Amino acid sequence: MRTVIAGGHGKIARQLERLLADRGDTPVGLIRDPDQAGDLRAEGADAVVCDLESASVEQVAGHLEGADAAVFAAGAGPGSGAARKDTVDRGAAVLFADAAERAGVRRFLVVSAMRADEEPPPGMDPVFAAYLRAKGAADAAVRTGTGLDWTILRPGRLTDGPATGRVTLAERTGRDEVTRADVAAVLVALLDEPRTAGRTLELIGGDTPVAAAVAAAATTDGGTAAG
Repeated sequence: MRTVIAGGHGKIARQLERLLADRGDTPVGLIRDPDQAGDLRAEGADAVVCDLESASVEQVAGHLEGADAAVFAAGAGPGSGAARKDTVDRGAAVLFADAAERAGVRRFLVVSAMRADEEPPPGMDPVFAAYLRAKGAADAAVRTGTGLDWTILRPGRLTDGPATGRVTLAERTGRDEVTRADVAAVLVALLDEPRTAGRTLELIGGDTPVAAAVAAAATTDGGTAAG
């Protein structure tokens, strides 16, 4: 399986690339900085330099030609202002989805954020509020503006701990933390489970093995899946 990952140098993306490469897949990471290419190669991934803030749909579609799946794991990152939350977390996600559709890549995963569908409460940090609005707008565009087989994954508070292999995955989980390593493992399992297409799922740490949690989410009609 050839999977193209936007935000290929991110912490989740690099762990995803390693997992895919280890099982014999071909991960391809899109990066802005050519100096990051060596890091991706160390994970077993191919690197393609592509700035999603300036590239055209046609250019990105060219990088997606022949792929089996696409994963949007990009973000403006810490220290960026509200404007870049819009251009990356919303604009780049929409561009990547449009490019996937143009290239004929149907399976499309999005790493989003909890509370992205809600209006941020008064008093929230304005940049974080902009981030949530951008994520919510991107998710809505993917859901309603494309014909992709999309799955939107909304992890809880991310940590850098080791993989536990056990999670809670559902349309509503409540708020808690989850390791980036477990997010990457869930993304791999979602790529393998087409029945999760059309679902928006929250993810936190839990007690259920990843494969079982994804299988349960694929067959559960709303509500809480495995925990």
